[in-house]
Amino acid sequence: MEMTPCQKADVLIESLPYIKSFHNETIVIKYGGNAMINEDLKKTVIRDIVLMKYVGMNPVVVHGGGPEITEMLKKLGKETKFIDGLRVTDEETMYITEMVLTGKISNQIVSLFNQNGIKSIGINGKDGNTIQAKQKDPTLGLVGKIESIDTDLINTVIEKGYIPVISPIGIGENSQSFNINADEVAGNLAAALNAKKIILMTDVRGVMKDANDVDSIIPRIKSDQIMDLIHGGVIKGGMIPKIKCCLEAVTNGVESAHIIDGRKQHSILLEIFTDDGIGTMITDA
Repeated sequence: MEMTPCQKADVLIESLPYIKSFHNETIVIKYGGNAMINEDLKKTVIRDIVLMKYVGMNPVVVHGGGPEITEMLKKLGKETKFIDGLRVTDEETMYITEMVLTGKISNQIVSLFNQNGIKSIGINGKDGNTIQAKQKDPTLGLVGKIESIDTDLINTVIEKGYIPVISPIGIGENSQSFNINADEVAGNLAAALNAKKIILMTDVRGVMKDANDVDSIIPRIKSDQIMDLIHGGVIKGGMIPKIKCCLEAVTNGVESAHIIDGRKQHSILLEIFTDDGIGTMITDA
């Protein structure tokens, strides 16, 4: 339906308090799912983040890349094995993972921002020793667990007016690379940067009471409810690491975390700039 000029003006007025509230604030966006694959959605997401930058926010993008890594491994004839949703990563797989994440995906995202008039730069977690990590579990190989995050490089990039695009790779002893879950990186990074908000883009509407009922979405969850929802089987499977990412953020100073459906056009803007928002919001108890 075509909007009248007055309706368009109403939308802008509704967004004004949010523009003021988030001005000069850092917002971490975990960019993943179908929004990274579908070309139309990809362009929309990039433009939405560019708009955030133009109205005075400081977006920081953390990207995944699981499907692309799996595709490259398949082309090279290498089998992919997962344990509890984490890719078993030997030396060869780590090399390919780093190549895909930093050499392909990060460069593509940076180029799209640059094409839309905003300066951007890709940061591998190894750059400037930004993400210090250690081995999570020997059975997983070179899958990393975050030890600490040094935000100096990222803050310098933000201060220079760039959008940082972070690849989820960490560095350990003897300069060893580690493959780290992008949700984990996003949650820890949001806390380290004292971000106002973290947004996780997914391929579901949010946390739902019944996975088979798209209308059973839970609009708001407090941190002290999360373990009960996990033990009760409401939060399960691939949603658990996302919820734990949000929990890490909100219990360490981030005002709110949001799990939103990245398949929906302008989902980021709907969450940030409208009264109703979308998806599931997580806050500290």
